[in-house]
Amino acid sequence: MAGHRAGVRGPGRSRPPGEGGLSVPDTSRPTPGVLRIGNASGFYGDRFDALRSMLTGGPLDVLTGDYLAELTMLILGRDRLKNPSSGYARTFLRQLEEGLGLAQTRGVKIVANAGGLNPAGLAAAVSELAERVGVPVRVAHVEGDDLLAARDWGEGVLTANAYLGGAGIAECLRGGADVVVTGRVTDAALVTGPAAAHFGWGDDDLDALAGAVVAGHVLECGTQATGGNYSFFGEHDVRRPGFPLAELRADGSATITKHPGTGGVVDIGTVTAQLLYETGSARYAGPDVTARLDTVRLTQDGPDRVTISGVRGEAPPPTLKVGLNRIGGWRNEVVFVLTGLDIDAKARLVKDQVADALAAPGVKKAPDEVRWELARTDRADAGTEETASALLRLVVRDSDPDAVGRAVSGAAVELALGSYPGFHVTAPPGKGAPYGVFEAAYVPAAEVPHTAVLPD
Repeated sequence: MAGHRAGVRGPGRSRPPGEGGLSVPDTSRPTPGVLRIGNASGFYGDRFDALRSMLTGGPLDVLTGDYLAELTMLILGRDRLKNPSSGYARTFLRQLEEGLGLAQTRGVKIVANAGGLNPAGLAAAVSELAERVGVPVRVAHVEGDDLLAARDWGEGVLTANAYLGGAGIAECLRGGADVVVTGRVTDAALVTGPAAAHFGWGDDDLDALAGAVVAGHVLECGTQATGGNYSFFGEHDVRRPGFPLAELRADGSATITKHPGTGGVVDIGTVTAQLLYETGSARYAGPDVTARLDTVRLTQDGPDRVTISGVRGEAPPPTLKVGLNRIGGWRNEVVFVLTGLDIDAKARLVKDQVADALAAPGVKKAPDEVRWELARTDRADAGTEETASALLRLVVRDSDPDAVGRAVSGAAVELALGSYPGFHVTAPPGKGAPYGVFEAAYVPAAEVPHTAVLPD
């Protein structure tokens, strides 16, 4: 497909499967013909020791980490404004201080999208770390997703990143990389890339790619596949669920499981719940393939083992999704605590007092948006002050930071001795902070570069 296959930047094209890629025989692999791909992160801030635990808990071929949510891209965009050399997930580097040696000893490739807005910078930092800790590894990265300078996205856009597929990751691994870091790729690309490199899939192996996309979608949110955020959590011990892994096969089928002795559970219910997470129609479109979710077959193949089979794939769409993050304006918040009797009357008094304060002659501009919400967390005849209290939340928004700053915090604090009995707030009001807005755009896939950058 146009725009799908990644180019390689370096002295030559990648080698065929079996010559420097993941297809080199590994006698530690428990099952012939199976590629074991694990997950150690579902978001930026996930369990820090997961990378080490996954490397030491059982056999793996590839360990992946998903660090990029839409909010994360906004956070990294603000970081980049302060320091152009930043823009990647620094937690990943700290995890690698110990994990890099463990991965090399166990022959595990590491693939993560922790590069965020600066995959080249993260790759350089990983190489420096490897030299410092004395672990000789080849670090490659994938770029091309950052389209901020490619066109005019409108006022206030901080980040504009296309969701790339797994082709660039596959090229890096075929080129002999031990660690691959990317910017914005689809979450499932962290699985389709290694699987394509290992099994030698091409763009036309749609069913196999679709199976890998489904497996990648199950793995991408980490412990959500092993009992986390699960509606029927009461049926299992999910105090500390283990992270999931997939045993992939050449036809694209996979068995979802976890390391022995780890918490949580893998069953048809947990896998189904994750499969339905953030999906819409039966056609799950992505840059590698359109996976037909209505063809997925799940089979319980023993304790903590669910096999995914029968997945059919169709051609990917001709466009790529682009995630846009912009500064939407400025926001401030004050939470008033209302305790005891006459909660509704106390709430009306505060609202009237704040409205009068924001309309006072000395206020240059009142916020464009003022929203109140009363949460009745109080109970009659409560045994403690906290359980006798309700929360009245004030949220203001405006394009002008001054409109949500001192005028709002002053209006709240100055009521302290002249409002309802027992007046207090949950925290001192601040000066406000910028808030972000996410939206999606679409561009022709053929117009988006997709480059695998090898270390040499």
